[in-house]
Amino acid sequence: MHKFKELIVWQKARILVKEIYVLTSFYPSSEKFGIISQIQRAVISIPANIAEGSGRGSNKDFSRFIDMALASAFELETEIILSYDLSFISEQNLNEILPMIQEVQKMLYSFKHQLNIND
Repeated sequence: MHKFKELIVWQKARILVKEIYVLTSFYPSSEKFGIISQIQRAVISIPANIAEGSGRGSNKDFSRFIDMALASAFELETEIILSYDLSFISEQNLNEILPMIQEVQKMLYSFKHQLNIND
């Protein structure tokens, strides 16, 4: 069992959740049940899957949850790009948040690789 609260990737994913919630608070209210909901579900899924996977009995099981967290991170990246395309966020917002998302993606990928090596 892993101590998820000690994982840097989980800590960075928590920060990402807060940043995304702040960012989406400026979206049009008409998107409350549209893209805002999708973005918030995707970002919450990242640290949630890390935490859930950490309680699994094997690295193989944990790795599957890291896969789900990684998929959510890629979904989030797409939704943020679409938000820019739809003029919900500025280019500056895009350029600030994308590197945070990509850092979490890289960390998840590396962590998954480590789990598979140590299984």
